Amino acid sequence: MATHSSLAQHLLNAATEHPAAVALLYGKQRWSFAELLVNTRTQAAQLNSAQSPCIQAGDSLHLSQYAYACSFENLTFWPVDRSKQTTLLAQNNPLPENTKLLRDAALIISTSGSEGKPRAVLLGNSQLDVAAAGSNQCLPLRPGDLWLNCLPLYHIGGQAILWRCARAAAGVLLQDGFSVDAVTNDLQRHPVTHISLVPTMLAQLLEKKITPPASLRVTLIGGAALSRPLYDKAIAAGWPLYPSYGMSESAAQIATFDPTNGVWHEGLVGKPMPAHEIKIGADNRIAIRGPQIMLGYLTGGGVDAEGWLTTGDLGSIDAAGCLTVMGRADDMLISGGRNVHPFEVESCLAACPGVRDVAVTGKADPVWGDLVVALIVGTVEPKALLDHACQHLPTAALPRKICFIEQLPRNPNGKIDRAALRQIAAEAN
Repeated sequence: MATHSSLAQHLLNAATEHPAAVALLYGKQRWSFAELLVNTRTQAAQLNSAQSPCIQAGDSLHLSQYAYACSFENLTFWPVDRSKQTTLLAQNNPLPENTKLLRDAALIISTSGSEGKPRAVLLGNSQLDVAAAGSNQCLPLRPGDLWLNCLPLYHIGGQAILWRCARAAAGVLLQDGFSVDAVTNDLQRHPVTHISLVPTMLAQLLEKKITPPASLRVTLIGGAALSRPLYDKAIAAGWPLYPSYGMSESAAQIATFDPTNGVWHEGLVGKPMPAHEIKIGADNRIAIRGPQIMLGYLTGGGVDAEGWLTTGDLGSIDAAGCLTVMGRADDMLISGGRNVHPFEVESCLAACPGVRDVAVTGKADPVWGDLVVALIVGTVEPKALLDHACQHLPTAALPRKICFIEQLPRNPNGKIDRAALRQIAAEAN
C-alpha cells in the first residue's frame, strides 16, 4: 500500500533540499523554507496535543501557520471564517461516533454553503497528498515557482495551495483575501508563476485592464462557472487560463482543462486527475471516485460502498473523456413545463454587450411555475437584452423579469449565493 506524506513532512523535505528558497511571503515579511521550519516547530511545541480538532480563526497568515504547526503535532486542523464564531460551527457539527474517522483526518474544511448550510468535510493526509501530487503534475509546479494565494484559507482552495507548494518546494505569496490593487502590486513586484482565481476576481482584474506578467504560466480558474465572454477577454489579454472543477469533498481540483488540449467551450473542465474516475448518473449528476475523495462528512455519510461520491452538479462526458459541468441540479427551474437551467440562460445573457455580470433564478408563478428572473449588473438596455435572448434561447427559457442591481450576492469564494438570489427575485416588483 502506498504511503502518503503530511504537510509537515513536505515542509521538512523542502527545508532540507532547498533551505534558502522562498517558502512564504506575506506583506513585507519573508520566510525561507529553513526559517519557516524553525518557526513552525516553535509554534507546534506550544500546541495542546490533546486539543484535536484544533479550531482556528484569523487572517491568512495565522491560518497558514496553524496548518503547518498542527501537521507537525498530528492534530486535526479546522480553519474557520473569522467573521463567525468558531464554537458555533463545531456545535452545529458534533463529533462523529466513529472517532477513528476523526483520528484519520488531517483537515476539516467547511463547504461554501452556497446552496444551504455548510457541511464539514474530513480529509486525511492521503487525500490531500494525492491531490497536491496530481495538481503539481497537471499544471505543473516546480521548485522555485511562486503561487499567489488570494483565496480564503478556511476553504479548500486556499489550503490546497499550501500543500502543493510545500510538496513542490515552491513559494506561497500569501494575501489576506482578494484585492485588485494588492494582486496587481504583487504581480508587478514578484515573479509569480501560478495564481488561483474565481471568475469574479478575474473579471475585476480585466476591468482594470491588468495584464499578466511574463513569469505567469498558470491561472487556475475554479469555484464558479466561467463565461465565454470572460474567457475570450482574458485569453486576448494574455492570461494563461486553466479552467477546473473541484470541491471540498475532492480535496479541491479534480479535473482541469489544459489549454494545449484543444478548443475550450463553456463548462469544459477537462479530464479527471490521474487515478480518478468520473461518471454521469441517470439523472445527469456527476459522480467521482478516486484517492482524493474525502473520508466523509463530520456528521456522517457522503461516499457510497463502492467509493463513489455523487455530487449535486450536472454534467456530461465527451468521447475524449473530458467533463463539462452544466450547473447545480438544485438550481433547475421548471418554466412552462420545460426544464430550464440558470447556467443555460446565464451563458446566453453574459454574451450580450453591456452585461458585466449576470445570474438567473426563479420566482414562483401561477402560470409559468418558475418565472425566469435575470439579475443584471451592467448598462445594457432591457430591450436589447431581450432581443439577444430571443435570438438564442427557447421561449420557456426567456427571462420574464429583469432586475438591475449593483452587484451579485456572492460568498468569499466567489460563488453565487443562490438563496440570496431567490430572495431578491421574490421581493422584486
